[in-house]
Amino acid sequence: MIICGAAGRMGRRIIALAVEAEQFEIIGAIEKAGHTDIGKDAGFVAGIGNLNINIAEGFTGKADIVIDFSLPEAANATIDYCVKQGAALVLGTTGLGEKEHKILRNVSSKIPVVCATNMSVGMNTLFTLVGKMASLLGPDYDIEIVEQHHRFKKDAPSGSALTLAQNICKATRRPYPDSLVYGRQGKDAQRVKGQIGMHAVRAGDITGVHSIIFGTLGETVTIEHSANSRDTFARGALRAAEWLINKKPGLYSMADVLGLK
Repeated sequence: MIICGAAGRMGRRIIALAVEAEQFEIIGAIEKAGHTDIGKDAGFVAGIGNLNINIAEGFTGKADIVIDFSLPEAANATIDYCVKQGAALVLGTTGLGEKEHKILRNVSSKIPVVCATNMSVGMNTLFTLVGKMASLLGPDYDIEIVEQHHRFKKDAPSGSALTLAQNICKATRRPYPDSLVYGRQGKDAQRVKGQIGMHAVRAGDITGVHSIIFGTLGETVTIEHSANSRDTFARGALRAAEWLINKKPGLYSMADVLGLK
């Protein structure tokens, strides 16, 4: 296994839990050029003792699988490596654009790929349920999505919040992304029927909270998922990696990994 974004918050936990699981052999740890941890032992950076694998700027060796939780601009290099080596890919990077998703769809004819905005079991169950709930409640219920993350998160709204909105739009036949409104301000900001409000909070060290509010005159129903530790995402990524080995080329989701489809 090679881990990209190895010195990041997610990368460090994936390394630690992969070593703990004793199911994977880590042969590489990648970070962006100029990162202050380049050259340091990946295990030391992860807080688990030396692994004799230094964090590097580029890919070396032949891996069976790559887990990438880095930045959108690094995705192309990871994809190129996986295609050349025939390695499976678990991609948890958020903030990917249509260009990157098109590339993923193309390369999935050559290698197996799991691409997910969130790898926790609970969140992916919520992805499956939220559209059904929107359909059952019907058009009289206004929908607002509020996502909360730590102050260091770069993209907004979160990839998970967008996935929730996509699933709601699909289930209720709303146009996506045209139905989304990002925050509200001004003297004439009254809600428009059919809109889905999208709100991003960035504060402190919040790991991740996603709330979906369904409100109508007389009652409010709120579904919320809180991530108490990054380990839930890291364990999900490792579960996806284990599931992906020996799979046929294709573009898979965490719903496939978890048997939710």
